[in-house]
Amino acid sequence: MASTEPIKNKPSKTAVPLESAAPKPEQVDDNTQNQVNNLEKDEVVSKEEQSQPAPQEENKTENQSETTDSSALFQAIGIITGKVNFTLEGDKERSTITIGNKEYPLLYASRKQRAYDALKKEIEATGESIQRLVVYPNFTHFPGRDQPPNVSFQVVGFDKGRQDDTISQQLQDMEFKLCGLWQFIPVCRTPCISVFKNFTKERLDHIKQSEPARKVKFMKASHLPLFWRDALVPPFRFNPKAPKEEQGRPVFIQIKAKFVPHRDAFEFDSLLELPQEKPPRFLKASKDDKATAMAQKKAALKAAGKDFGPPRGKPTASGSSAERTFKGKPTKDFKGKPLEMPKPKPKTQQ
Repeated sequence: MASTEPIKNKPSKTAVPLESAAPKPEQVDDNTQNQVNNLEKDEVVSKEEQSQPAPQEENKTENQSETTDSSALFQAIGIITGKVNFTLEGDKERSTITIGNKEYPLLYASRKQRAYDALKKEIEATGESIQRLVVYPNFTHFPGRDQPPNVSFQVVGFDKGRQDDTISQQLQDMEFKLCGLWQFIPVCRTPCISVFKNFTKERLDHIKQSEPARKVKFMKASHLPLFWRDALVPPFRFNPKAPKEEQGRPVFIQIKAKFVPHRDAFEFDSLLELPQEKPPRFLKASKDDKATAMAQKKAALKAAGKDFGPPRGKPTASGSSAERTFKGKPTKDFKGKPLEMPKPKPKTQQ
């Protein structure tokens, strides 16, 4: 069993830079703002921003400056400590981290290839497989609410001695900085912090030139289950029966939370900032793009001879489908005629 206590590795000559916990939001010019307005109609840019001016404009009202913090960003980053494993499965290498008695996949983005390779070299050089990693959490939810999500972590960097001015110094082991919308989602019984893609001009240009499937994948949000007893604000829950004007909206929260392996979820630790009614700018996939991407996926699976629908159970008895699936004693046959019920026997008189 791997320990979750902080591990201070011996410093080496190679320094691995770690991402700052609070990158600065980029400014948006007038041309970009016009593009945003067009995309708002397609639900690509968050609707909360329709009434907000561009960040560099100086004619903000006092109310706008009070309700929206320009330094706030959607974010989920933290520290995990455990035993890192590298194994070969055929021609592919698989990497995992063991925390307690649970094993999680370790992933990396192409732009983080250098940090991932440096981690492998560090373990090979020192023989120390217990590492303190800076990671992004990944949760994949499934349609069944009772089915637990798949949990993995994306490597950002690793701590080799508590460098100054980095997230690894600000957080302890198993602590995460989570900033997002506090709400329930249909596929999870536990309320979640939904972390969307922050808006930047470069990302806006990227999604404009991408196909629907790439747009949906790029703008996919992370929904992180959070247990928060006596929450300062309740999580938003959509009510399909309530009028639109009475629905309300989820608030944007910024907290510190601890990852709990035996629950595969986070537990609230402390507030970093007060909740905000208006979130920072973010990007989200439109309903049309999602529908198009799903149709393309179905068509591709059908062309490959794969069934997209759920697996069908094997019948356990002969007869019609109704006869095979019906359980219990029928009062009618399956042709619609009532069955003749036996007459009760007369009671004998004593």
